[in-house]
Amino acid sequence: MKRKINNVIVRFAASTAILSVVVFVYFRWLHVNPTTVGFSLLLIVLLISAAWGLRYAIFTAILATVAYNYFFLPPLFRFTIADPQNWIALFAFLVTAVVASQLSERARRGMLYADQRRREVERLYSFSQQLWLSENVFELLNVIPKHIVDSFDVSGAALYLEGKQEAYFFDEAGRSLFPIDELKAISDRGEPVLDREHRTCYMPLRMGVRTVGALGLAGCDLSRESLEAIGSLVAISIERANTVEKLSRSEAARESDRLRSVLLDSVTHEFRTPLTAIKASAETLLSEPELEKPQRNDLLQVINEESDRLNRLVGEAGEVAQLDSHQLQFRFETHEIREAIDAALKSSQQVLRRHPLEVMVPETLPPVRMDLERITEVIVHLLDNAGKYSPSDTPIHITAELRDSEVVTSVADHGPGVDQMEQEMIFEKFYRGRDQRMIIQGTGMGLPIVRAIVELHGGKIGVTSQVGRGSLFYFSLPAA
Repeated sequence: MKRKINNVIVRFAASTAILSVVVFVYFRWLHVNPTTVGFSLLLIVLLISAAWGLRYAIFTAILATVAYNYFFLPPLFRFTIADPQNWIALFAFLVTAVVASQLSERARRGMLYADQRRREVERLYSFSQQLWLSENVFELLNVIPKHIVDSFDVSGAALYLEGKQEAYFFDEAGRSLFPIDELKAISDRGEPVLDREHRTCYMPLRMGVRTVGALGLAGCDLSRESLEAIGSLVAISIERANTVEKLSRSEAARESDRLRSVLLDSVTHEFRTPLTAIKASAETLLSEPELEKPQRNDLLQVINEESDRLNRLVGEAGEVAQLDSHQLQFRFETHEIREAIDAALKSSQQVLRRHPLEVMVPETLPPVRMDLERITEVIVHLLDNAGKYSPSDTPIHITAELRDSEVVTSVADHGPGVDQMEQEMIFEKFYRGRDQRMIIQGTGMGLPIVRAIVELHGGKIGVTSQVGRGSLFYFSLPAA
């Protein structure tokens, strides 16, 4: 308040000083006729009105009238006028100065009002853009008060929702500034309360004719129209976020049902092959007890291998379900990547028995923070694919190297390769290559599991392939 008073005094003093300088210059050096002096003084009044407002202009107009009479209308240096025509001129000067000041003040206020509305519209646009960024209702409710404070230069904000019977504040001070009972009363009445003296505003949140909550603002100088627009934007954004969330849950439920159906169809089809082999081998052993030992061993080997395959299929199906529900557990420890490669080679002996192996893992590689069992599973899946899709007796190459503070592990084969269009699709659930899906058995779950495990380790996975020449699958893990 004191600063405002000082500012007013300074402007009155400045108006007096400007007028004194002009009068002194005309009286001392520029000897012109009174008409020129009058127009000059009138111009000063108009400029002061346009710059500072009506009260300063009227003060300057009265002061200019006195100076005009004293210094420029005969008899000079006296507050009397000899010629009656000069009375008319003096009166006309005063009336013109006051009227022109009022018109200038009106134009100035209109300009200020238009500028204020323009700024409010810009802020409303920016505020609406911020509201559309969030599709999570809980997150949106917590950030709305902050967005309002940041966008509209208010000192505090509070949001109350009827549906949740809860209030959200910009900071802890808002709890005392905006009592929940008062916000609830505004919401119930559906009428705004604008306390301009204390710069506090309460605005109901309306969706059409329905009130869904209330908004409280401290340090508020916004127009009622802007406050109504803010309330409508907030109500619409909350309703939109609610709708998007419901649609997302509905879509997720439908997708879950679809995946469950696809998984069941895929796994059922894949289960039949090992079950048929196990059943046939067991029936042969039961119906022909006199089989020779090599034949019996072959049948038992089939039962053993197909049982392992069946167990792996069940494990993959369970793992996909865990990944979808974000329930897969990891135990991160520091290990050498060679440990995972050795464990994977040991587990994949049956698949790789018809392929020569070339392993290149430098001893100087830094350790990696990983879940050893899961990364071993990644390499097993890649080796299994290389073994299944490569012709017999073609080599499989396993390499590991340090690249930009990441340990990159690669598995290369000499199989049919992956078409450029399919190189991203093969990492999607249940997708299998167009040319191989009827030739090679599989569920399409292996590579999606591999990608999920690698990404949950903070790494990346990819493939480089050339049709007819082979594929190189690689994954990177941050070095410890």
